[in-house]
Amino acid sequence: MTYTAVVLAGSRPGRDAFAERHGAAYKALIPVSGEPMVSRPVRALLDSDRIGSVMVLTQAPDAIQAALPDDERVKVRASSATIASTMLDLCWDPSTQWPLLVTTADHALLDTATVDEFCDGAEGRDLAVGLVEQSSLLRRLPGTRRTWLKFRGGAYTGANLFVLRSPRVAPVIEYWRSVEQDRKKGWRIVSMLGLPTLLGVALRLLTVDQALGRLGRRFNLKVGSVRLSNPLAGVDVDKPDDHALAEAIIEGRA
Repeated sequence: MTYTAVVLAGSRPGRDAFAERHGAAYKALIPVSGEPMVSRPVRALLDSDRIGSVMVLTQAPDAIQAALPDDERVKVRASSATIASTMLDLCWDPSTQWPLLVTTADHALLDTATVDEFCDGAEGRDLAVGLVEQSSLLRRLPGTRRTWLKFRGGAYTGANLFVLRSPRVAPVIEYWRSVEQDRKKGWRIVSMLGLPTLLGVALRLLTVDQALGRLGRRFNLKVGSVRLSNPLAGVDVDKPDDHALAEAIIEGRA
């Protein structure tokens, strides 16, 4: 199956001190080992046989376009103010080519093997979420700080990889609006599923797939996770420490 890859390269409103620190007008343009950050995940996607085209969504199309690989499969479109509203626009747009694989411009360590693994694992799901196990990531990068979602059987961090099979996922995205600003708070995300599920996760009574299964039943969708073998899939470049870490990994120093 061939996917349309969507790379979210938007900016938060107001001044971006992180971008300014690196002499960039936008976070997506921060150089990582000499290359604009957004171009790294785009290249990884283009090198995958599972990806038919890449759509980069941003509030600054002209600036981002100039930083991308010169490839006819890459298109740049204007995005809305938030992730949820941007994804809903795609759901309602009749020209959208489904299914979608969604990632972010700050996924600077994304590689093609991970893209392929995620696509294979997401088959048969209406909505799939890429995850990295805590034990795997801490073995590779001891002491790294991430947002951990804790379930029975293990803790996980998100890999900024999602598969959306069809416009049927729109109600889930609509529901996501209510917690979008708290996406770094694991308990707030789980609370979307209701009090019984929140308690089940808090008491470690549910596995991650049991919790996602409840989300799926709520919206009559097949929802599940894909555990990724490369722990670096759980690292994004969202702050100065992440930037230094990503460059050290790329340059073989970590």
